[in-house]
Amino acid sequence: MPVITNIEDLRVLAEKRVPRMFYDYADSGSWTEGTYRDNEADFHRLKLRQRVAVNMENRSTATTMVGVPVKMPVSIAPVGLTGMQHADGEIHAARAAAKFGIPFTLSTMSICSIEDIAAATGQPFWFQLYMMRDRDAMARMIERARVARCNALVLTLDLQVIGQRHKDLKNGLTAPPRPTLRNILNLMTKPRWCLGMAGTKRRTFGNLVGHVKGVSDMSSLAAWTNEQFDPRLSWPDVEWVKKQWGGKLILKGIMEVEDARLAADHGADAIVVSNHGGRQLDGAPSSITALPAIVEAVGSRIEVWMDGGIRSGQDVLKAWALGARGTMIGRAMVYGLGAMGEAGVARALQILHKELDVTMAFCGHTDIQRVDSSILLPPHRPEVDRYFA
Repeated sequence: MPVITNIEDLRVLAEKRVPRMFYDYADSGSWTEGTYRDNEADFHRLKLRQRVAVNMENRSTATTMVGVPVKMPVSIAPVGLTGMQHADGEIHAARAAAKFGIPFTLSTMSICSIEDIAAATGQPFWFQLYMMRDRDAMARMIERARVARCNALVLTLDLQVIGQRHKDLKNGLTAPPRPTLRNILNLMTKPRWCLGMAGTKRRTFGNLVGHVKGVSDMSSLAAWTNEQFDPRLSWPDVEWVKKQWGGKLILKGIMEVEDARLAADHGADAIVVSNHGGRQLDGAPSSITALPAIVEAVGSRIEVWMDGGIRSGQDVLKAWALGARGTMIGRAMVYGLGAMGEAGVARALQILHKELDVTMAFCGHTDIQRVDSSILLPPHRPEVDRYFA
């Protein structure tokens, strides 16, 4: 087993162990992948101020996200097909998150079901919802999340239509997956993954099959999913979800100040500045460059978080310094899961926390609540173009 010291080590190992079509599903962007690359690259352009002769004892990275205590300002983002990165993947990731002390978000398009996660962890978690044409199915899903003691609902707004992802098309990836000859040959080179999948009964979309009208197996699921993502999604629909749910509502996919204001106006408890990991609108700005203006506009009214491009604890600290009161990680979790299952997710979280904690100390702080944009160069709160010119 190689020595794992950073998220990149986990990515390399995951690429070796996960079948190509599922690895590429998680580790790719739409069209040219320009936005996907910028999400990560723009973090590197932010430079930190090193401070010395500061007492670095008794450090704390603890905070809250929508009232939930967290060990660090990180939650696990919803990622579809997580259970195809590793057998029972959502269960493994949820357990690792619960043990570490951060929230786990289950995707609508997960392999393990809401009920699976509730039974496996015994802990509250978050559930992510897409706006579907079948409102009755949505209402039932929301009720299932309530019964499972989910303590927040994440409504994803930026998937009314699906971006063109060339790798998925070339790999023949569909929902549900239909292995091609090329993919079957690739599976034969992944014995560890195949053995794990042979040992589980969870190989379909657990939140949908048997739970929505007319979907009883994988073949009927394909027709349902192709027509269900609702392109008519509008702000009255957000209000409908808020009313159905009644609890904490997080809106994911905000990239513009105007939409952030509308989110606050329509009852959201938090928003996630997100371009869907560069998987939707290629050519959109990176999430970290979009963050400061949105924080400036609505940060006093609503919790502002971000996701996209986070590969280290330093990235988490930089996002916090620019005003994000929380972050969500997807690929860092997926790499850990694909590499080593639950132990890999736990290792990813340990790495992020250690990097966050040590970097905060080098910047002269012992409490993340006291960290602000003064840790970045230049040492004053700038407009976004002054950081990314």
